Amino acid sequence: MSIINTEIKPFKATAYANGKFVPVSDADLKGKWSVVFFYPADFTFVCPTELGDLADVYPEFQKLGVEVYSVSTDTHFVHKAWADAS
Repeated sequence: MSIINTEIKPFKATAYANGKFVPVSDADLKGKWSVVFFYPADFTFVCPTELGDLADVYPEFQKLGVEVYSVSTDTHFVHKAWADAS
Protein backbone atom coordinates (compact mmCIF):
# COMPACT_ATOMS: atom_id res chain seq x y z
CA MET A 1 0.00 0.00 0.00
CA SER A 2 1.38 3.39 -0.95
CA ILE A 3 1.22 6.10 1.71
CA ILE A 4 2.47 9.23 -0.01
CA ASN A 5 3.47 12.23 2.13
CA THR A 6 3.15 10.30 5.36
CA GLU A 7 5.19 11.51 8.31
CA ILE A 8 7.13 8.73 9.97
CA LYS A 9 7.75 8.29 13.67
CA PRO A 10 11.27 8.73 15.05
CA PHE A 11 13.46 5.63 14.71
CA LYS A 12 17.08 4.52 14.74
CA ALA A 13 18.40 1.33 13.14
CA THR A 14 21.53 -0.23 11.72
CA ALA A 15 21.45 -1.01 8.01
CA TYR A 16 23.71 -2.90 5.66
CA ALA A 17 24.47 -0.70 2.64
CA ASN A 18 27.32 -0.56 0.15
CA GLY A 19 29.24 -3.30 1.94
CA LYS A 20 29.15 -1.85 5.44
CA PHE A 21 26.93 -1.36 8.47
CA VAL A 22 25.54 2.18 8.68
CA PRO A 23 23.19 3.99 11.05
CA VAL A 24 19.81 5.02 9.64
CA SER A 25 17.22 7.21 11.33
CA ASP A 26 14.10 9.17 10.54
CA ALA A 27 16.37 12.20 9.96
CA ASP A 28 17.85 10.45 6.90
CA LEU A 29 14.41 10.34 5.26
CA LYS A 30 13.13 13.76 6.31
CA GLY A 31 12.51 16.13 3.42
CA LYS A 32 13.52 13.58 0.79
CA TRP A 33 11.68 11.22 -1.51
CA SER A 34 12.01 7.66 -0.28
CA VAL A 35 10.60 4.24 -1.02
CA VAL A 36 10.30 2.12 2.13
CA PHE A 37 9.74 -1.50 1.14
CA PHE A 38 8.62 -3.84 3.93
CA TYR A 39 9.03 -7.60 3.58
CA PRO A 40 8.92 -10.47 6.10
CA ALA A 41 12.46 -11.90 5.98
CA ASP A 42 15.55 -12.55 3.90
CA PHE A 43 16.09 -16.03 2.48
CA THR A 44 12.38 -16.52 1.75
CA PHE A 45 10.95 -17.53 -1.63
CA VAL A 46 9.00 -14.41 -2.61
CA CYS A 47 11.13 -11.62 -1.19
CA PRO A 48 14.36 -12.24 -3.14
CA THR A 49 12.44 -11.77 -6.39
CA GLU A 50 10.99 -8.45 -5.25
CA LEU A 51 14.31 -7.30 -3.78
CA GLY A 52 16.04 -8.25 -7.03
CA ASP A 53 13.50 -6.23 -8.99
CA LEU A 54 14.13 -3.22 -6.75
CA ALA A 55 17.88 -3.64 -7.20
CA ASP A 56 17.44 -3.72 -10.98
CA VAL A 57 15.62 -0.38 -11.05
CA TYR A 58 17.57 1.24 -8.19
CA PRO A 59 19.69 3.36 -10.59
CA GLU A 60 16.48 4.83 -12.02
CA PHE A 61 15.28 5.77 -8.53
CA GLN A 62 18.67 7.38 -7.83
CA LYS A 63 18.41 9.46 -11.02
CA LEU A 64 15.13 10.80 -9.64
CA GLY A 65 16.69 11.59 -6.24
CA VAL A 66 14.80 8.78 -4.50
CA GLU A 67 16.42 6.51 -1.92
CA VAL A 68 15.10 2.97 -1.40
CA TYR A 69 15.01 1.35 2.03
CA SER A 70 14.09 -2.31 2.46
CA VAL A 71 12.91 -3.29 5.94
CA SER A 72 12.34 -6.72 7.43
CA THR A 73 12.36 -8.43 10.80
CA ASP A 74 15.91 -9.65 10.16
CA THR A 75 19.01 -8.11 11.71
CA HIS A 76 21.58 -6.19 9.71
CA PHE A 77 23.83 -9.25 10.00
CA VAL A 78 21.24 -11.36 8.16
CA HIS A 79 20.93 -8.64 5.50
CA LYS A 80 24.70 -8.85 4.99
CA ALA A 81 24.56 -12.65 4.71
CA TRP A 82 21.75 -12.40 2.15
CA ALA A 83 23.65 -9.75 0.15
CA ASP A 84 26.81 -11.88 0.23
CA ALA A 85 24.85 -14.93 -0.97
CA SER A 86 22.95 -13.13 -3.73
